[in-house]
Amino acid sequence: MISTASISAWKELPTPFYHYDLAHLERTLRSAQGAAERYGYHIHYALKANTDERILEMMVNHGLGADCVSGQEVERALEVGFTPEHIAFAGVGKSDDEIRLAINSGIFTINVESLEELTIIQQLAKEMGKVAEVALRLNPDVDAQTHRYITTGLEENKFGISTWQLDEVIAYLKGAENLKLKGLHFHIGSQITSLEPFRNLCARVNILNERFRDTGFPIDHINAGGGLGIDYDQPDDPKNPDFDAFFALFDDYLELQHGQQLHFELGRSLVANCGDLISRVLYVKKGLKTNFLILDAGMTELIRPALYQSTHLIENLSAGEELDAVYDVVGPVCESSDCFGKRVAMPTSRRSDLIAIRSAGAYGASMASHYNLRSLHPSYYSTP
Repeated sequence: MISTASISAWKELPTPFYHYDLAHLERTLRSAQGAAERYGYHIHYALKANTDERILEMMVNHGLGADCVSGQEVERALEVGFTPEHIAFAGVGKSDDEIRLAINSGIFTINVESLEELTIIQQLAKEMGKVAEVALRLNPDVDAQTHRYITTGLEENKFGISTWQLDEVIAYLKGAENLKLKGLHFHIGSQITSLEPFRNLCARVNILNERFRDTGFPIDHINAGGGLGIDYDQPDDPKNPDFDAFFALFDDYLELQHGQQLHFELGRSLVANCGDLISRVLYVKKGLKTNFLILDAGMTELIRPALYQSTHLIENLSAGEELDAVYDVVGPVCESSDCFGKRVAMPTSRRSDLIAIRSAGAYGASMASHYNLRSLHPSYYSTP
């Protein structure tokens, strides 16, 4: 819930800007950690969701690990205080320099996504006179039942090692003296709002975990990835998302072997609801079939609706509560896809009204751009 004090303070600020409620983030982190610690599970924060410095500092202060998908994210994680032994590095296209950085930094694991990548890591580690600790990202061919652009666990996706390649991968690992296999990594997609795909993932992980045990490779951890979605219509619900149900499912269905740890890489579920994109109405444009609410924020600040056809709760902070008008809420960018929502029920809105696009804490600022040479304004914070 956005406070009246915040709304009053924002009237004089230039828009658009991101606002982060750090008290909300604190509550979310406590909820997630409490649910995970009940089973001895470990959480890595997925930096791709949001790399705001104050948010990263809170992740560090809460003792979370880091999940990175670029060398730059590994560097940022180290800079803000994540310890190397709690940093995992995934990604289908790691450059040689990124691999060298990861090896030199002594991070938790390099999560390997192809046999060819495995051979390159072995080669680079040998040249450096080091042993690289790796996990294998396996493609479990599990449907995440989410948008096709954020499904990552099907055979048709580019991510992970396919199961039909495992015999060749295992044979290679047996002769790779500069590689140490530590874990198995899985990630089936993002914004998953049903627990069924995770139940299906557990079934596949159990089979593959057993297969590696039978090869003689000790696996010290399973990384089950992330993907837990949120309800974008209920940003203020304290049970959004339901971490208790999420972690309980893995306790019920995943069969860890003796001594194995279970790791997760959560991003959106931790930070989405603590952030809002605050904008102003530039114009109310009347049309024959619809009226347009034209904002000063656009797809340059929040690309998710244009990219994934996603929806966010949109609130007029300057008007009353009566939803007596309908608008297509759009931005100023020179693209017809620059639209936050069609036929959105809202109070009658006017020029200069403050508008909040809720749940923009994940994949808002981290995916922002300077398209049309638009500039980004500073972020603002409410502190615990």
